[in-house]
Amino acid sequence: MRRRFLVATFLDEGGLAKAILPARKERLRIHDVYAPYPVHALDSLMGIGKTRLPLVTLVAGACGLVFALAFQFYGAVLDWPLNVGGKPDNSTLAFIPIAFELTVLFGALATVAAFFLRARLYPGKREVLPTRGVTEHLFAVVLRRPETPVLLRRAREIMENAGAASVEELEAEL
Repeated sequence: MRRRFLVATFLDEGGLAKAILPARKERLRIHDVYAPYPVHALDSLMGIGKTRLPLVTLVAGACGLVFALAFQFYGAVLDWPLNVGGKPDNSTLAFIPIAFELTVLFGALATVAAFFLRARLYPGKREVLPTRGVTEHLFAVVLRRPETPVLLRRAREIMENAGAASVEELEAEL
């Protein structure tokens, strides 16, 4: 689905930071921000909340732990009980290393899978950049294009007052 955007490019991160707060105050929808290197506190400027990936890791790790303990208990107690040196069949201390390993494995794999799904990263996907140079030397703020001419004019004004090198409209699938 093609959408319409307003793309403002900046030569430095100072202008980028100056453009984001007024745009948020005017309730303009920021689609994304592009920078050639990590900009500290950019996510807090944009109002992005904390990620829920740790919750995915916790749930998947707990599932891995339960699976490991249940499978080992089934194998050692129910399916093939062996009397080794008079130890009990359910020797939980012997189950700890495998339970730990499967907890870490399930948690890690689920986190990677959730990240790829959430970021819509899949094999063969082509990158779509809003303008040339954003991965090299330019900073860009991509706004959803406001529907009314008054808001569109105000959005352009905010970006130009913040020091945008260029402000242009774009129709694409970003």
